[in-house]
Amino acid sequence: MTMRNQPTARQVRLGSELRKLREAAGKPAKEVAGLLGSSSAHMSQIEAGSSGISEERLRRLAAHCACTDDELIEALAGMATDRTRGWWDDYRGVLPQVNLDVAEAEHHALFLREVVITHVPGLLQTPDYARTVFRYMRPELPESELRPRVEHRMRRRTVIEDNNPTPYETIVHEFALRVRVADRRTSLAQLRWILDQIEQGHATLRIIPTDQDGFAGAGASMMYMGGPVPRLDTCLRDTPTGTAFIDAEPHLAQLRTLFRKVEKATLDPAMSRDFIHRLTKEL
Repeated sequence: MTMRNQPTARQVRLGSELRKLREAAGKPAKEVAGLLGSSSAHMSQIEAGSSGISEERLRRLAAHCACTDDELIEALAGMATDRTRGWWDDYRGVLPQVNLDVAEAEHHALFLREVVITHVPGLLQTPDYARTVFRYMRPELPESELRPRVEHRMRRRTVIEDNNPTPYETIVHEFALRVRVADRRTSLAQLRWILDQIEQGHATLRIIPTDQDGFAGAGASMMYMGGPVPRLDTCLRDTPTGTAFIDAEPHLAQLRTLFRKVEKATLDPAMSRDFIHRLTKEL
């Protein structure tokens, strides 16, 4: 197969999972490569995501590694044969690869669970809100670069708005809803948009009020994405160096626990909706 100059996060994940299968079985790369009629170097490329693998070879690899998890094998085969060209590909060479990877990961997720402390979640932002955030964080961007970022963020919303929406549950801190990233008009329009998304069933939202006792999760922001099997779940977290894709099971287990802890500090969805209504009247 053709070598990839810049594999996507999904392609890298597939290679990583195949490496885990091989290592769990105690099989050296050279042995598995020989079984597949390939070389050790090519096996390394497959496991790095820089080269693809056919479904037939993937199933032979799984059988050789004595993997009996049929659901996992089917999910990996689906990843290996997926040739989806999503809307995010329109931005290849226009936006950083991570922007495309996030959209692709959301597209393939079976559910989305998000915690946001300082800003309105990206999937619920209005164009004016998103533009203000991008302009503030990157004041050097010319309009020609700012525009596709805003457009990309708006198109990400299709994952929760199309005919077969992905279940989306988000936890937002009151602070994020109160802070005026721009002006009163922008804030009011943003709150009304969130209410509209809730009422249309596009999102389940819970609020952490500022007067909530026992909430120490200011650094808990995350986007947790459900995979076709739990082992293929993914979590996105922002770091000082950019967005990190987390897929190691011990870390995922910790983040699932963190989400449940944060959830305990929230108002229920009905109370959260009423809370936002009150905020619109205060503006």
